[in-house]
Amino acid sequence: MTALQEWYTWLEPLREIAETAGERILEVYRSSDFAVEAKDDESPLTRADRAAHETIAAGLRRLTPDIPQLSEEGDDIDAVTRRSWNNYWLIDPLDGTREFIKRNGEFTVNIALIDNGRPVLGVVHAPDLATTWSAAAGERAYRFDSNGMQTIATSRAQPPLTVVVSRSHREAAIENILERLGEYHELSVGSSLKICRVAQGEADLYPRFGPTCEWDTGAAQCVLEAAGGNIMDIGLQQLRYNQKDSLLNPDFIAVGDVDYDWQRLVSALNWEQR
Repeated sequence: MTALQEWYTWLEPLREIAETAGERILEVYRSSDFAVEAKDDESPLTRADRAAHETIAAGLRRLTPDIPQLSEEGDDIDAVTRRSWNNYWLIDPLDGTREFIKRNGEFTVNIALIDNGRPVLGVVHAPDLATTWSAAAGERAYRFDSNGMQTIATSRAQPPLTVVVSRSHREAAIENILERLGEYHELSVGSSLKICRVAQGEADLYPRFGPTCEWDTGAAQCVLEAAGGNIMDIGLQQLRYNQKDSLLNPDFIAVGDVDYDWQRLVSALNWEQR
């Protein structure tokens, strides 16, 4: 059995781990214990973040005790240590905490297996929407909801494009790129659901020119790539993981149609002065 074949056998238990973490999140979401703290970077933290982290960490230790974990709510791991890893689990136990606090349902659990800088397994679970997306590199992407399992795929880009924008983060540079598009349709969504919307063909483009961390995108990138799309930096190079000291992503665009002329759009922007 090759490594990729073995990893594929982990996809179903990985989905179960994400959905169990989602149950822990919903227990808090639907309770009166909704205290919110501020982390060192002033981003919000709730009891649900911790509960989901503990559930995922324990589940992954049982599944793959020898593979290290890098979680937003886990221990700080220095760059020298983590860059020595060939593969590891990349986890955001609760992506979209601001959406969780607003109680709009647009928050997710993100778990990805990273191998040599690439996401090779990815599960995104939206607890309040009772929907899960999963994929393995080289395989198809799937959505699981009340209708069962469906294969998903990106759509061919045809103007006017449908653009996903963040519900809670809207940078000035986004207005710049939207102006360049001319006519377009806008879809406002929270968390990694933005990338999933592109993956299932509901949107063509998700541009992000503000701070995100690698655990925000790893799982959804795997789903998007398996569905036929890609996430690229502003040089149109595929987003890579654990390649630098910082865990911050560069500015990027998530696209559904890899054959569309994104270079024309990106090169029209003055990145140095925005």
